This record gives sequence, C-alpha cells and structure tokens, in this order.
Amino acid sequence: MVHAQFDPTAREALASAAVAAKIRKDLTWREIAEASGLSVAFTTAAVLGQHPLPEQSARAVAALLDLDEEATALLQTIPARGSMPDRVPTDPTMYRFYEMLQVYGTTLKALVHEEFGDGIISAINFRLDVKKVADPEGGERAVITLDGKYLPTKPF
Repeated sequence: MVHAQFDPTAREALASAAVAAKIRKDLTWREIAEASGLSVAFTTAAVLGQHPLPEQSARAVAALLDLDEEATALLQTIPARGSMPDRVPTDPTMYRFYEMLQVYGTTLKALVHEEFGDGIISAINFRLDVKKVADPEGGERAVITLDGKYLPTKPF
C-alpha cells in the first residue's frame, strides 16, 4: 500500500542516518544509485527525503546502508517535499541556486512562456543531471541539466 507523510521530521532523521552510513561505509551517491537501479539524481533526492523509492530499490539501498525494516518502509513513503526551510538558505551551494533563481527567475519564466506559452515545467516528469567539464579558460565548470516536461495551462 502507498503511504504519504505529512511531517518531514521522520524523513529528515532517516536522511541523516543514511548520510552517516554513506560516510561510514565510504560510498558515493553513484554506488548507492547503482544498488537502487535508478538515476544518481533521483536516488540521491530520495535518500535525502524528497522522493519515495520503489520497494525493490528501497530494500537494496537499505541493505547497502545497513538500515532496518522501518527505514526500508520509510524510504517508500511519499514525503512532504521541500528540502529548504522557509528562509534564504545559508549553505553556500544552495544559496547560489537561490541566487541564480533570484537573478534569472524572471528571465527563465519569460523565455519559457515565449517558447511554449502559458504553463509550467514539471518537476514530477523530470530529469536532472550534473556533469563536470573542463573550462577552456582553466579550471572546471558545472553543467546542470534540468529536463522537465512542459505542461500547458488548460482553461476549464
């Protein structure tokens, strides 16, 4: 049976325990994702409390991280989503994404609406990818792909 959560604290505690196990076992998110059979981005988000895992994936992740049956069941619940508190984030990486939306949010909205019309980009039918590439000017660059299905607004 599918269960939903309405209080994020249980998943937050599970995320902390899972990250502690990841560190203790010296695992990467990619290795955890390989056990789950799902993408790195989806698996990471699920373990951090933002998505439910299918039963088989939850069991594999829990086994890899030495989590108990209660944690296995919790990994399968539909969470109360939203990993950022209702304030400006203080973590530098999260803040930069917040800053990007502050600077480019209206631009993204204008360009998406001009290209597609009135509607939204789905965060449900969605793919996320993060890649490290060489910067021609030296160093490295992050290429972040947000790939969501466009859903037009439908008058009713």
